[in-house]
Formats: sequence, structure tokens, C-alpha cells
Amino acid sequence: MKKRVTSMLLAVLLLCAFCCPVRTEAAMTGNDSYKAVWFSYYDFQNYLKQAKGNNETNFRNYFDKVLDQCLSRGLNRIIVQVRPCSDAMYQSDYFPTSAYIAGKQGAKLSYDPLSVMVAEAHKKGMKIEAWINPYRVSFNTRYSKLAKNNPARVWHESSDPSVRRNVLTYGGQLYYNPSKPEVRTLIINGVREIVRKYDVDGIHMDDYFYPSFSPRNYKKSFDAKEYNASVEKQQGMSIKSYRRQQVDLLVKGIKAAVKEEKPNVVFGISPAGNIDNLNSKYSYYVNIRKWTNSTEYVDYIAPQVYWGFNHRTAPFAKVVDRWTAMVDQSKVKLYIGLPAYKVGHPSLGSNSAERKELKSTTILKKMVTYVQNKADGVIVFDYADLKKTAAKKMGTALKKITVFGVK
Repeated sequence: MKKRVTSMLLAVLLLCAFCCPVRTEAAMTGNDSYKAVWFSYYDFQNYLKQAKGNNETNFRNYFDKVLDQCLSRGLNRIIVQVRPCSDAMYQSDYFPTSAYIAGKQGAKLSYDPLSVMVAEAHKKGMKIEAWINPYRVSFNTRYSKLAKNNPARVWHESSDPSVRRNVLTYGGQLYYNPSKPEVRTLIINGVREIVRKYDVDGIHMDDYFYPSFSPRNYKKSFDAKEYNASVEKQQGMSIKSYRRQQVDLLVKGIKAAVKEEKPNVVFGISPAGNIDNLNSKYSYYVNIRKWTNSTEYVDYIAPQVYWGFNHRTAPFAKVVDRWTAMVDQSKVKLYIGLPAYKVGHPSLGSNSAERKELKSTTILKKMVTYVQNKADGVIVFDYADLKKTAAKKMGTALKKITVFGVK
């Protein structure tokens, strides 16, 4: 009997092998390649401008149309900016409601925007990531414009000078002080809250780390006071290395928190695209090579390669190739940020050749084609630009891509 059953099973397996197509990597993976779009606070502002009443029904209907537009362009993931300025596009115990969704910072909403966005995205088969800006508090220096429960305002109003140093003024804006442990704890707890409360597929950070300094003031401004009092300086560490260390501590802490809450949630960062600028001692203070040579910092890196193929100093292909070489042999995924916002704006070109490119309706498609076998995916900036003809042609190319190239 055993032999007969075994023979029958073998026959069935052989029949399946002949009748069923071979499952290639693409077939097994399905359409899971990383094809994302950034949905920024500008897009939330556009919703408020057009909404006839800011309520859950109207927001849900609006976001459904957003997702349909994304799907029509071959995209399968949306990265929504949930904390642009020490605020929240969700119900938070740490940050006040964002003015970009509530009209005024700290105003009450009758619904939870992130909850709606997560539910609707997953309903349509799209993945969704929560995008935060870690250090920016505001685009001006007026604390009175912040909600009374904004952590930055609470710290500023403290009687303790050390606590007031948790928030710094620079270049007409307010920033959280990267050198303060209390700041890192706040930002990490805010991320932990999102991952714990919402079924997001990822946490995303953009390229706003330290502001840019001049050669004359970079050793004297911002958190120089903390550096000068630090053990690191006494041990001979430069201010550049010290500032990089502060960002490293935050990034490492965020990834650890994400994985502790939900191991399947990814954490990625989108730095500026020019590697040379990232290595500057006057700005950013990020250690990209360290992050991409370790599994302790990020799951992916998504440089913003926002230049045409004919850019004077940072041509698209050359920049992409440098990033590809950097992450070669790395476990960190590489996604390339594409500049849909520049298309149709030739004045943003660096020379006549790039200006001509930016007039073209095929430049985004050309970019997608170039990175297909070099990176693990793409992210488009931003949603508002998906209506362009160039984005439509890009979408045609994206729909044909099931799996991006493997490094």
C-alpha cells in the first residue's frame, strides 16, 4: 500500500512540474519591488485648501484618490510625512497635532490621519512608511507659535539653562539640539510610539540633520558649547567627528527601537545625493559609509539624486554609480530618489544640456531604466508631481519592473 501511495504522489508531482510554469525569482517575489513616492506636508496643506470640511470622511476620500494616482503610476509604497516640525499627523503622547493637517498646531482633530492612511493603503495593497524630520522644530524662531505642549516650547520655558539648551536657534529656525541625550530620548520614543500604535511598514527619515555652517562659524555655533564641555573633546575628538557621533547615536537608537517593537518594520534614511557634500565638515554630519557597512543603523539608504544626466558637477549616472559601489557587498538596500519636482522647470538646470533634459517628458523613465539593474528600488519626489506627463511615462516603465537589480 505504501509503495502504491508513494507512486501516486510521485506521479502527481511530476504532472505539476510539467503543467505548471517554473517559478522564477520575479514570480516568487510578485510585484514586491520597492517603488515609492514621498507624500510631504505640502500635500497635506493642499488637502486642507481643497477640503470642504476637515473630517474623516473627506480625508479618507481624498487619500483614496492619492493612492489611486500612485497605483496608476506603477508605485506600490507611499512615504507619508507624519512629523515635519516637532508635531504629529497622528494622535501622539509626545507631540502636538500638526498645523499642516489641523490648521493650527495643537488643534484637535475628530479623526486620526495616520490611522486612516494606514488602513486605506493596506486596503489597496500598498505599503506605507511614516516619515519624520528628527531635529527641525520650526521654520521661524517664534516660540509663541508653537503649541503650549510642544516639547520644544516646554523646554524653552524651563528655569534650568541646561534644559533650555535642548532647543537651539540657528539661521532663523528652531532645532532640537543633537548633542542632548534628552532630545534623542524624545525622538526615539516618538518613533517607538508610531511603530507600536500603527501598522506602518517602515519608518523613514529625510536629509535634515545638522544645519549648514560656514567655515568661519562651524566651530563656534549651534552645539559647540556641548562639544567644548564634552569628554570627547578632551580626548582629542574633532567637532566634525563629535557631531557625527551624535547623529550615529540617534540613528542606531531609532533602529533598535523599531526592531524591538516590530522586527518586520524597516527603517531607512534618505540623505542628500552628493556623497562629497555628505563628507563635508560644515554640514549634515552623517556617516554614510558607517551606516552602509553595518546592520545596526539602517535597513536601506535612499540618496536624493536630483540631477539630470548632463548636470555640470553631479551627473545622474555618475552619482548613482558611486552609491552602487558604496553599497556593494552591503546588506543595506539602495533606493534612488528621483526628482519629479524638477521636470518641467528647466530653470533648475545647471547648464543648457540639463535644462534641455528637464523639458523632456521622458527623463524620469530614462532614470528608472538606468537604475533598474543597479539599485533595489526608487522613490519619487513628490506626490504632487505625479500628474505630469513625465511621471505617466515613468509609470509605464515602473509597471514593467517586477524586481529591481540585485547588487
